[in-house]
Amino acid sequence: MTLYELTSDYLNLLELAEDPDTDPQAFADTLESIVGDIKDKAEAYAIIIGELTAKAEHITAEAKRLNAWADSLTRNASRLKETLMYSMDEIGTKKIETEHFRIGIAGNGGKKPIRYTGDVPEQYMVMKPEVDTKAIREALESGTELDFAYLGERGRHLNIK
Repeated sequence: MTLYELTSDYLNLLELAEDPDTDPQAFADTLESIVGDIKDKAEAYAIIIGELTAKAEHITAEAKRLNAWADSLTRNASRLKETLMYSMDEIGTKKIETEHFRIGIAGNGGKKPIRYTGDVPEQYMVMKPEVDTKAIREALESGTELDFAYLGERGRHLNIK
């Protein structure tokens, strides 16, 4: 029996409860059988939810570990590239050919980077508008009606302890 079927049984139980001709003992017996089933199903769901959550946490931790390792490898490769480029500059060569590689120092393309040496004047500054969610929330909570915003309902969640 699925959780959906149990929920359907609860709707049938509600109909029995609303019917004045229902035998009280039959109603009590039906209620007891459904409660036992839904408790078992709910416990099984809680166990599975716990297992899935634990696995997801383990995978997330492993992903963090692997990302840290990948970052370390990338930093090491960058350091080696910088060292090789420095060494080539020191000996005055821009190209090295080996059996497997052609290594060369090349200039970066694109526009020259801008370096700042002090405070930038206002005429060269751009101000981007930003939504003040705090002010909007305060206005809505104080009863002000805004035609562009409203307070939504908070969501719900299931607690398993």
